[in-house]
Amino acid sequence: MSEKDVKKPETREEFVKILTDAVKKEVEARSVLSGRSAKPTISGTAKILGVHRDTLYSWLKEFNVDFEEVVNDFLSGKVSDHRQPSDECAYLIGEALVGEGNEVAHIDLLMGNKDGPVGEAFANGLAHLSMGHTPLLAVIRPNLPPKPHTLLVPKVTVKNLDDANKIFGPAQAAVAKAIADAVEEGIIPKEKVDDWVVVCSVFVHPKASDYRKIYHYNYSATKMALKRAIAKYPTLEKVFYDKDRAKHPMMGYKVPRLWRPPYLQISLDAPDIERTKKVIAQIPRSDRIILEAGTPLIKRYGTKVISDIREVAKDVFVIADLKTLDVGKVEVDIAYEETADGVIAAGLAPAETLDSFIYEAKRLGIYAAVDMLNVEDPVKKLKALKDFPDIVIIHRGIDQETGKTIGLEPIQELKQTFKDKKFLIAVAGGIIPETAKEALEKGADIIVVGRYVTQSRDIERSVREFLELTPEMREDIDVYRVHVE
Repeated sequence: MSEKDVKKPETREEFVKILTDAVKKEVEARSVLSGRSAKPTISGTAKILGVHRDTLYSWLKEFNVDFEEVVNDFLSGKVSDHRQPSDECAYLIGEALVGEGNEVAHIDLLMGNKDGPVGEAFANGLAHLSMGHTPLLAVIRPNLPPKPHTLLVPKVTVKNLDDANKIFGPAQAAVAKAIADAVEEGIIPKEKVDDWVVVCSVFVHPKASDYRKIYHYNYSATKMALKRAIAKYPTLEKVFYDKDRAKHPMMGYKVPRLWRPPYLQISLDAPDIERTKKVIAQIPRSDRIILEAGTPLIKRYGTKVISDIREVAKDVFVIADLKTLDVGKVEVDIAYEETADGVIAAGLAPAETLDSFIYEAKRLGIYAAVDMLNVEDPVKKLKALKDFPDIVIIHRGIDQETGKTIGLEPIQELKQTFKDKKFLIAVAGGIIPETAKEALEKGADIIVVGRYVTQSRDIERSVREFLELTPEMREDIDVYRVHVE
């Protein structure tokens, strides 16, 4: 069944029913395959429904349904309409960003009982005024507040009457109307309107000038934040699914992580930064690409070359081939300061150096790789370490390549020996598409390529030869890029 043949549910009740049925089928299917009970996933449930997982995510959001709650209710045998909450002391949190330009709206809110922590925050906010951030009650019009009563807190300092008019006018009205509509539409339970209060933090840019847009965007953002608070959005599964796909709109670039192998790592070894930039400019865009600041490049220009690479490849994962043999912590720090996403040490380094190298990289939140070039027993070396690297590189040096085939046997040995560890295996040394394909089939996560790409007359074509090797590498995550909701 193709997704275009699947009919979208018309009501929330219909959606919950078909979702529960799909969860049941997935539990049964997984139990048959594994011989034991297994918890359903959004991906597996989407497959049973015949839709893409992103479509299922959008339905969950639209119908205000928590997937984890549906699963837990099914597994426990509980029947639920998945309406939110009836707890004695609610403490609900919601957030939403809507709009564009100077009128963009960003809402953070708390909602809960008057006699709980949210009620205490409400009273404190109303009683303790702050210069430039004076809280005020949201009102639909003067003398008509919505229920639950809502305290509006300006995020941006109000410096003059023009700023105040935007807060006390369209922003205040938008928040109040969204609260009232949310009650009327059943988003906020009507029986809770006299028990709950809302604290709503509102962003209005000093240069915002279009009152209609200020109202329009703040209304939508407040409504969305309320729905999310009630639904306890997001689920952990949603966070894990989106965190490496999403791009924060205010940053202007994404932070790449190696969460979805296989990858193609292009080693930029030529000690010429201008030539290197020309090579990078010809590499096709793909989330499967890693750029390596090669050792000769770093030796000539220092780790500053990492920042130079960022000028032409700001969204790409950049790893610095430091080939560290001593002072592991110091070298990690130097590369980190130039925004390296990962660093490479030589496996020939003493265990103490590698321990320091790996510790420091993980402390700073970047990837630690160990290159096993000329290491006779990689397994023994890794067992001697206190902590495990994020990447292990099986490597044959340039001077060893002629007339030899790359040894791929260690891939499975490493995976079997350290199956309790989470790490990636990279293969380097004279890699061409034929050996790359074999390495991927044997379980390699990263293919490291140098001269085949960088010295090619047609760099883009050479890169695409590798990106066409597997269905996964042909699929660019940009197709499924998570946008601002």
